[in-house]
This record gives sequence, structure tokens and C-alpha cells, in this order.
Amino acid sequence: MFFQLRREEVVDVAGLQAMLEESPGKAAQAILAAAGQGAVEAQLLLGQILLDGRGIQADAAVARRWFGIAAQGGSAMAHNMLGRCLEHGWGGEPSQAQAAIHYARAADAGLDWGLYNLGNLLATGRGIPANQAQALMCYEKAAHMGHAKSMNLYGRYLEQGIATAPNPTRAVRWYRRSAEAGDFRGMFSLAMVLVERGQVADAAPWLERARVEGNMNFLRSALVTLQGAGPVLMGFAARYAEEIERRGE
Repeated sequence: MFFQLRREEVVDVAGLQAMLEESPGKAAQAILAAAGQGAVEAQLLLGQILLDGRGIQADAAVARRWFGIAAQGGSAMAHNMLGRCLEHGWGGEPSQAQAAIHYARAADAGLDWGLYNLGNLLATGRGIPANQAQALMCYEKAAHMGHAKSMNLYGRYLEQGIATAPNPTRAVRWYRRSAEAGDFRGMFSLAMVLVERGQVADAAPWLERARVEGNMNFLRSALVTLQGAGPVLMGFAARYAEEIERRGE
């Protein structure tokens, strides 16, 4: 999709995103101009840079409003991002119930992230009644669309038999797909299955990648798992503890 910024200049979404890498301030002005002219994808992008403070002063409240405008314009990703703002209280009062509505709209439009985020609310009962069967459906659909985080969660449901018959063989296949697609939680899930099979050498690279690429919440929870796994993983537990200390939290 292309946006007319001035009579002599036309910039597409890819061009705006590339401009962000080279000149964030200039890109922000171009994005703002395109968004003001009603270009929905530019409105979505404007919301994102306002949320991140990239090329423009961060303002979560204004970002939230732009996501709302883009959602009204039919953007599935804007519904998803508005849901994120509502779920986490970015730029205003949180409302997980309202977040679920927007995630559902994104999911109904076929957006993998909408399916994933709706699945998370269904799985935990935040904002809407918990429903593991529906959460499973969300994760499964998003996994088949190539969503790495959903692949890992779909694998977990299969491994643990949540709302479905246990199927460890299929679970491992999905963990591997998630890991290979770059999800650090999928890497850890795959590694732990390999450890259970006695394949520690095969698990080691995945544990190392997860340590380097994982966020702090993941590292803390993974450390507890590693510490409870016995002597075979104590070296990895020590490295995870060192990583947490190195990051200063």
C-alpha cells in the first residue's frame, strides 16, 4: 500500500520502515503525515513508534488512540495492539475484558498474534472465563500459521494432555519447530525433553541459545526448572544464574 505524502512524493510502508532505520526523526514526520491523511497502515506504524519512542517522544496514551483509529479502519494488527494496550494498561486504564474483544477481532481476521494473545487470556481466565479447549484451538491455528510462540504452547498442551489426549511425539515435533523458528521458550521446551531422553549433548545448544535470547521473566522461571532437574543440569543452572546477575536484575 502506498501513501501520498506530497504531490511529488509517494512512500510505501516498507519505505517508511526502512526510513526508520536510517533516519528515525525524518521517518516519524513522514509516518505522521501519512497517518493524518488516513493511511491505516501508517496509523498503525505511528502507534508503534509512539509506544516505542522511536524517532518521536514516547507517548503510550497517544499510541493507544492511534491504534484505535487504525482498528476502526480495519487493521487486524491494530486491534491486536489495542488489545495489548488494554491488557497491560499502556496509555490508560487496563481492561482485560476489552482486550479480549480486540484480540478476538484480530483472531477472527486471521491474525496469528491475535490468536496467540486471545489464547493466553483463555488459558489463564484473565478478562474472560478460562476455557482450555478454546485456548488450544487458538494456539493450534496460530501454530499452523507459523507462529513460533504458539507452536511451543501447542506442544505443551499436547505433551501435558490439556484439553486433548496426550501426544508426546507430536509435542516434540512442535517444540522443535518452535525452537527452529526462533522462540526461546520453544528452545527450552525442546531441550528439556531431550534431557529427559538422556540426550544432554543435543539439548545443550538449545539451552545456551535460550539463555542468551530469553528475557528476564523466562530466565528466572527456567532457572527454577534447571535447579530442580538434578546434577546433570547444575552447570546450566549456574550459567543461567550468572546471566541473570550479569543483566543486573
